[in-house]
Amino acid sequence: MWELTKSFRFEAAHSLKGTTLGESSEEIHGHSFRAEVTVRGTPDPATGMVMDLGLLEQKIAAIRSALDHKFLNKIEALGVPTLENLSRYIWEQVQGAGNVTRVSVHRDSCGESCTYFGPSS
Repeated sequence: MWELTKSFRFEAAHSLKGTTLGESSEEIHGHSFRAEVTVRGTPDPATGMVMDLGLLEQKIAAIRSALDHKFLNKIEALGVPTLENLSRYIWEQVQGAGNVTRVSVHRDSCGESCTYFGPSS
C-alpha cells in the first residue's frame, strides 16, 4: 500500500471572534497556508502510479481558485474559517480524485496545523 501526497499553497484572510487571542484574532488578518492532500492505493500495473496526478491537480486548482487571496469568512460552505473547517472543506472539494485518506492544512508562520481524516463512520 502506498500513500501519495500533493501539497499546494494559498494566501487568505479571515477574522475569528470569541478566541482568547482577543482583538488580534477578531481583526481581519491574513495567513500563508500550505495544504496537503494524501491518497492511498496500489500502483496500477500499466502506469506504475497510484493515481494520475493530473486529476488531483485539476481538483486542487479549483480549490486554490476558491481560497487564494479571498476573505475566508465569505465562503459559506467553509463555515467559521478555522484550520479544522479548512481541512474539512478541502477534503469535501477533492473527493473523486482517488482514495483520499487525509487533508492537512498548515500555517507554518504560526507553527499550527490540522489534519482531517474524513467523517466518522
